Amino acid sequence: MAPKALVRCFTEARLSTYLDHCRGDVQRALQLYAWNTAITGVAWEVLAHVEVALRNALASGLQHRHDRLGRPGSWLDDPIRDLDVRARDDIFEARRRVLRAGHTPSAGQTVSELNFGFWRFLLARRYTTTLWPHLAGAFPHAPNRSRTTVEDLVASLHVFRNRAAHHQRLWQEPLVRRYDDMLTLLGYIDPDLRNWVAAGSRFPDVLAARPTGAAATVRTTQRSAPGSTRTGIRAT
Repeated sequence: MAPKALVRCFTEARLSTYLDHCRGDVQRALQLYAWNTAITGVAWEVLAHVEVALRNALASGLQHRHDRLGRPGSWLDDPIRDLDVRARDDIFEARRRVLRAGHTPSAGQTVSELNFGFWRFLLARRYTTTLWPHLAGAFPHAPNRSRTTVEDLVASLHVFRNRAAHHQRLWQEPLVRRYDDMLTLLGYIDPDLRNWVAAGSRFPDVLAARPTGAAATVRTTQRSAPGSTRTGIRAT
């Protein structure tokens, strides 16, 4: 397909930043655009593991808290109104989606319908003295029990995930740092999970194949200890 036809399909407005970066070279801009799609794809592969592991860890911690407090049913019922209005609305809508799909809104079905933002905001400051003391145990390998240690990582990944979901320019993101954030968070939950995801990740290879500039190179590293968060990538 001719470059001009591709520009028409994607629109010059969408490609303008790529063209500026490549000094008007359409062929290079399209190569960068294609690479951005590729890095987005491999980022999603890691983000998928992060999202599932995070929601399962938090949901488990919340159910354990619910049971310890002697409350019936599921933490999703929120009988004492521990959650804010937005969170309760999210749960209500998640259950409605499950019902519309023809399923019973079990805890597992409902949890799977709650988006990343729901879990991110369960780590917010408003829950420091209520939920966090029980959620800290969901990250047994974190360096400390500070809420912000986890929240800062999840907040940065929430923004990164949304940029990927909206097909935005990930090549302008600090990709080495975001990859490290993903692996670090997984390591806080379970070092074996972190290592398994890292071993199967295509992110470093795609990052190293960036067609313009020298944003990052890949080097081989040896893990110094179980749960190490070293990614094997360094910025240059």
